[in-house]
This record gives sequence, C-alpha cells and structure tokens, in this order.
Amino acid sequence: MDVHSSIVSFAVVVGLLTLTPGLDTALVLRTSLLAGRRSAWAVVLGIQAGTMLWGTMTAAGLSAVLSASHLAYEILRWAGAAYLIWMGVQMLRHSRKGDADEVATPERPGSGGWWSAFRRGLLTNLLNPKVGVFYVAMLPQFMPDDVPHAAMGVLLAGVHVGEGLLWSALLIGFTGLVRGWLRRPSVKRGLDRLTGLIVIGFGLRLAAQQS
Repeated sequence: MDVHSSIVSFAVVVGLLTLTPGLDTALVLRTSLLAGRRSAWAVVLGIQAGTMLWGTMTAAGLSAVLSASHLAYEILRWAGAAYLIWMGVQMLRHSRKGDADEVATPERPGSGGWWSAFRRGLLTNLLNPKVGVFYVAMLPQFMPDDVPHAAMGVLLAGVHVGEGLLWSALLIGFTGLVRGWLRRPSVKRGLDRLTGLIVIGFGLRLAAQQS
C-alpha cells in the first residue's frame, strides 16, 4: 500500500466514523444552538485538538500503553465516564433552573467562555480511551513500509481532523438556519435536557464497557 492509497483508505474509514451520530455531534449541535457559532467552533477545535493529540501519541507509540496496560486503560475509562456524567448532570441542572440562557451563552466579554468550550471539547475527546484504542488498532493498517511512521501517523490524524472540521462546519451552518426557532426558551431547555441525557448515557456506557 502506497502513501496515496493509505490516505484514501483511511479517509473513507474515518469519514464513515465522523458521519456516525455520537457524542461529538451532540456537543457541537447543542453548543451551536444554545451558545452560538463562536462557542461551537471552540468545542470543535477542542475535539479536533484531542484527535490530533491521539494521532500524534499513537505515532510516537505512547497511546499503545492503553492497549498494553489494563490499569492505564481503566483509570482513563473511569475518569472519562465520571467527566461525561458530571457534564450531563450540569446540563440537566441548569435546564431545571431555567437559566440555560445564561449558562449556555458564554460569549460575553470577560466570561472566558471560549476557553471553557474549547476545554470541554478537548477533555471529552482525550478522556475517551476508545479513541486511543481506535488509533492503536487502525493506524498500523494504513502505514506504508517505506515512510517514517511518526510522520505518516500525524498525516493520517490530520486527515481525520480535516474531515471532522468539514462535518462540524456543516452542522454549525445547519443550526444557523434554524437557530431562530430553536433559541426559544422552552425549546432551549428541552435541547439542554436531551443533550444532558445523551451525554450521561455515553458516560454510563463508557463505565459499563470493559477493555
């Protein structure tokens, strides 16, 4: 398999993965609808920064520890599950208080909301050991023998990031068309509750899964 074939094949695999509805999609949609485009892009950049870090660590051989060490995997799995459940509970709590507008609109000057949204996306990605295991399992299959594996790993992770950015741009553009209706208080509270339940569900599923 040459470099071009590796890139094309990997792009098809991660493209299908990107289009599959999941936690990242739910977070991007929720943030775009309730907090606006700027915060949504902060979440997107955080998620993709995490993806690039996983790819880089895999290329460097670091994330293989997750496959080799049961303890390392378990620590990261429980940390990720706890974080997701905590985040989902916060969304439900804020929606019950009826203060979703204030909480989910972090674009006010001096609020630090952009970094908060970026951190949310980054931690959601990095605390998911399944992403690391995916890279450990998949990247070697797309590594040509005659190229530096570290550089190729970073290149393939960049392909994944590029597709993620494109899909996120479509999601954010779509929400921009319907934001007027979806920003009504009752609808916003419903979206926050729905996303909170989805996030908690992912956290519980991660907690229940075994390495």
